[in-house]
Amino acid sequence: MTALVLDAGALVAVDRGDREVVALLAAARHAGLPLRTNANVVAQVWRDDRGRQVNLGRFLRSVDVRAVDAAIGRAAGVLLSTTGGRDVVDATVALLAEAGDQIVTSDRSDLAPLVGSLGRRVEIIDC
Repeated sequence: MTALVLDAGALVAVDRGDREVVALLAAARHAGLPLRTNANVVAQVWRDDRGRQVNLGRFLRSVDVRAVDAAIGRAAGVLLSTTGGRDVVDATVALLAEAGDQIVTSDRSDLAPLVGSLGRRVEIIDC
């Protein structure tokens, strides 16, 4: 495995203090594995304007949060068209994952067809 790619479900789990997910991500960081997500995923879960998402805010400091540019937006649209998917954020997460990565998600049923369509060896971990 080269990195853990985090979907919204993983970030929600961190925000809620889910011990199993927090332990998984802490072990990955301790092993030196990069944690990645994108700005759309953060937008999907961030609702804090008063300091209530402290755990998530702290955690995001250790995550490589990538931008979603026009090229990724187009690729996500094509991927959704190819697979019949509907969730743009899931498509951008699938595109973010490289061969050998693992995606941590609560949305396996939507992500698996997207990742499968890309032909990359990416493992999906349920949270």
